[in-house]
Amino acid sequence: MDPTHTFSFFKVVQSRNPHYPVGSYVVANCGWRTHSLFDGSDLRMIHSDWPKDMPMSLSLRTIGMPELTALYGLEEICKIKAGETLLVNAAAGAVGSVAGQIAQIKGCRVVGCAGSEEKVSYLKELGFDYAFNYKTNSSLKDTLLEVAPQGYNFYFENVGGEFSRVALTQMKEFGRIAVCGNIATYNDTKLQTGPYIHTLMNIKQLRMEGFKVNRWMHKDHDSLQRLLDWVKEGKLQCREHVTEGFDNMPAAFMAMLKGPNTGKAIIKI
Repeated sequence: MDPTHTFSFFKVVQSRNPHYPVGSYVVANCGWRTHSLFDGSDLRMIHSDWPKDMPMSLSLRTIGMPELTALYGLEEICKIKAGETLLVNAAAGAVGSVAGQIAQIKGCRVVGCAGSEEKVSYLKELGFDYAFNYKTNSSLKDTLLEVAPQGYNFYFENVGGEFSRVALTQMKEFGRIAVCGNIATYNDTKLQTGPYIHTLMNIKQLRMEGFKVNRWMHKDHDSLQRLLDWVKEGKLQCREHVTEGFDNMPAAFMAMLKGPNTGKAIIKI
């Protein structure tokens, strides 16, 4: 479950579409419901090689839209290379935690931040090279400089606001920034901008680009297979924050927006 996407996986119980036979499992962005009717155009079949001992809920989390978002943001926007340094905020969330792990698989050094000590511990369990709690950090600028004195090659942006302003000062020349989200600004009544950021991007020759995961939909089949292989090999781990019961969905959604969950928020019906 994400603020802008409420995905569910279903078992097909009746079908007139040969691409989706009865008994198969599919993922759909259809809101909160126990049953739904589709024409097939907005469904994604769960990968045919899905292991029988692997939870289907991973199709919403580790081998689904959030993970494709992380993969494409790193490979298509940031063009990551082995030996480079990544900064990722909201790093314990569904997208951020996978972005950090994929960067490690690619041979990069990873620095991540989160909003609680529990989440920081989770990032350390995942093998992040450095993780810190931005809520208790006395100086974001000093911490980022101390951890990577030479600066950051690429930055996976999930938060925006003041964090982004400070992070941009720590980017190396020709740094790349993938803008996945700006959760710190979603409730703002005024657009946050300023000539300082524009000047900094010009001086350091930074490239910042926003993106949506469906831009690379034509690559999904092969990309999902790579994600699945990494999970099988133990290179890609996941954590789910599970809430049980259809009636608890609204409360779970509000809790997700306040940030207490680690990993992907899942509703089990």
